[in-house]
Amino acid sequence: MSSTIPPEIREVMDAVHYRPAVSIIVPFEPKMGLKAELSHSLKIAADKAERELMQNYPGEMSVLVMEKLRAILKNLNFNTHKKSIAIYVSPVFEKVLYLDIAVEEKIIVDESFEIRDLVYSKKQLHKYLVLLMDGKESRIYLGNSSSFVNIVSNISEVDAYVNELPERVSNFSDMSSRREIIMDKFLHHIDDGLDIILNAYQLPLFVLGPERMVGHFKNITKHKAAVIEYIYGNYEACTLSELKAILEPHIADWKTVIQADLLNRMEEAMDNKKLAVGMHNVWREAMHNKGRLLVVEKDYMYAAEHGSNEDKIYKINEPYNKFSYIKDAVDDVIEKILETGGDVEFVDKDVLKKYGHIALIQHY
Repeated sequence: MSSTIPPEIREVMDAVHYRPAVSIIVPFEPKMGLKAELSHSLKIAADKAERELMQNYPGEMSVLVMEKLRAILKNLNFNTHKKSIAIYVSPVFEKVLYLDIAVEEKIIVDESFEIRDLVYSKKQLHKYLVLLMDGKESRIYLGNSSSFVNIVSNISEVDAYVNELPERVSNFSDMSSRREIIMDKFLHHIDDGLDIILNAYQLPLFVLGPERMVGHFKNITKHKAAVIEYIYGNYEACTLSELKAILEPHIADWKTVIQADLLNRMEEAMDNKKLAVGMHNVWREAMHNKGRLLVVEKDYMYAAEHGSNEDKIYKINEPYNKFSYIKDAVDDVIEKILETGGDVEFVDKDVLKKYGHIALIQHY
């Protein structure tokens, strides 16, 4: 998603909180679909919101909110080139946001618009990298939910390393050693070539190839943190569709793939002393604009109060000081990370238990 919070989103976040309020976040690409179909989808979303409103907040205020919502739906801009729309309505405030991010439908009936609502609604595209190795060459593919394509890379064929070695010898043990040296040079070159690819794409990586070669690569690679799984087999003759089919069972549980990738990246950051863990440490580094990627458990919240400095907070103690009270420090950190060009990912409950439920990968 966009890494900066636009003024119009800031306006919604700072609006007076007044129940009941409705937030509707849905895909909205008029150039890709018929106006009638989009209008029908929005009507269904509005009907869902109305049912929940009437169930939880029966009375005049809910009627007022629905009148305002239906008026908004009648006046939407169908000439926009945006990808999604977020509508916020309360008894005292309303706003329509046309967004550049792909989202999944979300309807929230609550007292306010929270920044995590937009992050939750980001559409998760199943994008990943595949490194395929065999005895002669290596190839890298970019896969996603709908396609699987070869990426042009500078990784040479294994034959390029044969002429770098001394003259051939007839001794069997020397020949075996020669093959080991060739493979070692070849695999190191593959690993070096991954530097550019992984910096450009920053996606989970699957490594495919013969068990002996992949095992050797596993021992020498400096990109262990990027590798989700090593898959053994001889796949050099496979077509693109066959390779995609081979990967299907390994990416079926995409949430597990993403969470494994995030944990790998966190471990790498920890090795480089660039990982802050726990709410207090994350808050401090975020306030110093050091956040590259915030990883936090879904539904994790932290009521706090400001300390003597901006970069310090304390867990709330009752009774609290209303002037230093922070309703949810997690939402404030999410907002700060996005404002300063970082990104945010959510994981399941207790996935980050040993990290204090929240962690921040810093720039390095």
